[in-house]
Amino acid sequence: MTETKSNLSRRLRPLLWMAASFLLFYVLFFDPLGVHPVDRWLQSALGYHTMEQMAATEQAAAPADGREVLFYRNPMDPTITSPVPAKDEMGMDYVPVYADEAERAVGEGTTVSIDPAVIQNMNVRTAPVERRSLTHEIRTVGYLEYDQERMVTVTTKYSGWVEKVYVNYIGEPVRKGDGLFEVYSPELVQTEQELLSAIEYVESVRDAPEGARRRAEALVDSARSRLNFWDISPAQIAQLEETGELFRTLTVTAPASGLVMKRMAGLEGMAVTPGMEAYHIADISSLWLSVEVFEDQVAWIRPGMEAAVAFAYFPGESVRGTVRFIEPEFSEETRTLAVKIAVPNDSGRLRKGMFATVIFEPIAVADALVVPSEAVLQTGRRSVVIVAREGGRFEPHEVVLGHASEGYYQVLDGLSGGERVVTSAQFLLDSESRLREAIQKMLTAASEPMAPDMTETSGAGESMGHEMHDMTEPMESESTGTMDHSDHGDQPMSHQE
Repeated sequence: MTETKSNLSRRLRPLLWMAASFLLFYVLFFDPLGVHPVDRWLQSALGYHTMEQMAATEQAAAPADGREVLFYRNPMDPTITSPVPAKDEMGMDYVPVYADEAERAVGEGTTVSIDPAVIQNMNVRTAPVERRSLTHEIRTVGYLEYDQERMVTVTTKYSGWVEKVYVNYIGEPVRKGDGLFEVYSPELVQTEQELLSAIEYVESVRDAPEGARRRAEALVDSARSRLNFWDISPAQIAQLEETGELFRTLTVTAPASGLVMKRMAGLEGMAVTPGMEAYHIADISSLWLSVEVFEDQVAWIRPGMEAAVAFAYFPGESVRGTVRFIEPEFSEETRTLAVKIAVPNDSGRLRKGMFATVIFEPIAVADALVVPSEAVLQTGRRSVVIVAREGGRFEPHEVVLGHASEGYYQVLDGLSGGERVVTSAQFLLDSESRLREAIQKMLTAASEPMAPDMTETSGAGESMGHEMHDMTEPMESESTGTMDHSDHGDQPMSHQE
């Protein structure tokens, strides 16, 4: 008995599996409960739609004015289309493309025509394609130092002793002609005595023969010249001749106005010799700004070029400096070259050691054809601008760009002077232009003769709808075995029969 039940169970098991499989097949394909599991999977995975769904959606989405809808496009990417209404990954509805729009797109190419009211609502702004010179801006920093062309050293050309000092501090300002210190020099006193004696001798030989008078005057000129060679000023010599009084000490004056950079320590009472550096004075009416530029920037800088100099100590103010000197050697550590810029300092506000921001603006391209930088759409491989035409028409142009500066791009090819380009909302116009280009490609593909096997299984309009469903992946649809609508509809009918 047990053996009989076991044999019966083995015989019934295949029948039960067959019944369960048939029931599952019936539920999935004939769908008595109306859940459409297979159709939904086909819609999401392959973009498949049943005849009833296409008819219902097309009827629901049919416009009130009776315009014919060719297909629906992705709102973010016009190259992605669907024959029926759909939603993209973000839940946005596909945009319908009407037959009249397609015809107009084919007639106009990639040119976009927009109503003037819509142009105003889109805030479309344009700018002219113009000619202007573009600069190559170089920005760097530097610090102020004394002008090496305006530094003087105070010394004596005779021996003596310093008896009194008037300027005692480093950094003390002096003016040209101000007394620095007094020097007693026996040589100076002797020369003064010789000058006075020569003058008296000239007076004594006034009635003498011409030759004697000339020799006496030559002695006077010789004494004067010796005092001049010792840097005795003409005013001091004139005072000596007028008063006839010897001055025991001579006051050494500042040869230029400026600041005392260096002063010999313990100068008072010191014996001085010719060539000894007693003071260093720097004229601060002009300072040098030392900046460093990199190797690729040196070619743009030359002596005599102007630069804009701004100091953080004086916000909102800037001065113009001139390149005076470029050092001949690069720094091995920083690979930079030092440039000296002369900066005027008539007010005396600038001080040695101040930091400044320097901007060079050499002319890179003169009289270049330029467009505003915001008018250029760059995709990485190409650059596009939208040209505004008359009558609210806009046309994309691919351009070749050159130098960029001051918010402008040089246009080497693709535009001509006198045109106007769009500087705002050009992304919307470019998207519309791409849509028109996609429509042209799809209509061209739809007009090509179809293969015989495709015409037998589906209508012409239905095949075109499947071709337009995803232009970007035509081969993928074939490889995944996209089911034709008529094939799917015939299976359940034959089974019922």
